Amino acid sequence: MKYALISDVHSNLPALEAVLRDIDERADVDYVYHLGDLVGYAPWPNEVVELVRERRIPGVAGNYDSTVANDYKHCGCKADSARGEELSHLSYGWTRENVSPQTKRALGELPFRLDVRTRGGHTSKPQMVLVHGTPTLNTLYWTEDRPDAFCLKMARAAGAKEGDLVAFGHTHKPWTREVEGVHFVNTGSVGKPKDGDPRACYVLVEATEEGLETPEFVRVEYDLERAMEAIRKSELPDEFAEQLRTASSAVPVPD
Repeated sequence: MKYALISDVHSNLPALEAVLRDIDERADVDYVYHLGDLVGYAPWPNEVVELVRERRIPGVAGNYDSTVANDYKHCGCKADSARGEELSHLSYGWTRENVSPQTKRALGELPFRLDVRTRGGHTSKPQMVLVHGTPTLNTLYWTEDRPDAFCLKMARAAGAKEGDLVAFGHTHKPWTREVEGVHFVNTGSVGKPKDGDPRACYVLVEATEEGLETPEFVRVEYDLERAMEAIRKSELPDEFAEQLRTASSAVPVPD
């Protein structure tokens, strides 16, 4: 069995369409799951959620999804500057105002986590635990510099054991590690990468008779200009377009 894991689409319809085309062209992917944050920052929240529903892609609630669905006071996003904080509030306000009732309901139906037993429910291993941030909170950032002890703490919280995999997103920066036989993978971001590579990112995981293979990162070119132009034509801040081009969370400095 081969699984495609996508995360952090953030309303970027051209990026999602390109990733799904890439997955379809491979022909050997059996299942696709999403790890949340379908909306925010780009002008296609309703279209992205509808496409995910049309494709019947199961997934979990990212912090953006759950806060929009529940009309929370903010998106639970972390900013590196005062302007970054302001931008996060502007994006959140625009998204809440522009999601349809159907989209809001769909976001509210997403579970916090999904457990996938690759050999069926009659066996306990191997298991994939799918969350957005961590197995404890979808707002907690699980960055690559977290020590092994933190990873093992999260594995215990998830009930993951040797041979299992814990997959998550939220930071928009892909990385993978194995600690005491447990695989950990940050799937990166489909629609808003922050690792300096503007291409959409997703992960392939293969389950064999021996267990789960090391996750494979896939980068996909998409119509970046279309996404940037749509942001500029919307009421969203133009900075979000530049962040797509640079694949960074940094706030552009005006000339």
